[in-house]
Amino acid sequence: MPPSDPAPQIATLSDALRRAAQSLRDAGLDDPAAEARWLIAAAARIAPVELVVAANRPLDPGLAARIEDFIRRRSAREPLSRILGQREFYGRDFLLSEGTLDPRPDTENLIDLALEICAALPPRDRPLDILDIGTGTGAILLTLLAELKTARGIGIDISEDALNTARANAARLGLEEQASFAFCDLRAGVDTLGPRRFDLIVSNPPYIASEEIPQLQPEVRLHDPVAALDGGVDGLDFYRLLAGTIAALAPAGWLAFEVGAGQAKDVTALLTEAAPGAIVRLRMDLAGHTRVVAVQPRSWTIRE
Repeated sequence: MPPSDPAPQIATLSDALRRAAQSLRDAGLDDPAAEARWLIAAAARIAPVELVVAANRPLDPGLAARIEDFIRRRSAREPLSRILGQREFYGRDFLLSEGTLDPRPDTENLIDLALEICAALPPRDRPLDILDIGTGTGAILLTLLAELKTARGIGIDISEDALNTARANAARLGLEEQASFAFCDLRAGVDTLGPRRFDLIVSNPPYIASEEIPQLQPEVRLHDPVAALDGGVDGLDFYRLLAGTIAALAPAGWLAFEVGAGQAKDVTALLTEAAPGAIVRLRMDLAGHTRVVAVQPRSWTIRE
């Protein structure tokens, strides 16, 4: 009986790249070649564009082990961003942790509309003040502050892990002077933040209906924190709480929230019920779904 063929030897980065792409293809991933390049480059601690030059670089045991670990994790549907430890959002890299939602491209629609709103606000003799509810990585707040050089803001969350990650991201981006972060449970209201009033309140809240969570892709279901996904029976629990933050707005202030596909009508109704006659602005994503609902109340309850 002839001997079986030996397992292919993986001696160089080029060998590892071919083997990784095949493993990811076997795992059913949509773009195995591209993901293999990202993972091999990350394991080798080089940029993906450097793989061509480094193709014949021999693998030492440490590098081989990192590659094997990365490919195993991605084949098990751990998101690429989780393996790399960061996600690009609006042109900047943000660290991730177990307590943070992985920022999605859809949320960039919230940034776009928020920046348009801020550009149209009346002049003021103080910094623009922003509140980000459920800040996670801090991606929304920190992106706005990076784009609005004179603004300041606070991000709140109930996860200390998330708050620590947001602080680390602020430090990496040089925004520590503009941004602060604090533990605050929206169910108790934002009054714990003191008498501060905000020109813009933003949030990407949990909006997945509870019964839909088991059907989510494993990259989301198994790796994003459930607390950042579960919006209750109808997915709208947190919007009901967010409607109560209208009293924390400064005159001419806006609320701007990301919403799930098909939720815009219900979220708009909740917000305009809390602020009758409010001005409403909507923003669609590339798929044609309304992704952001923003409202500006015509009158405000001035807090003592």
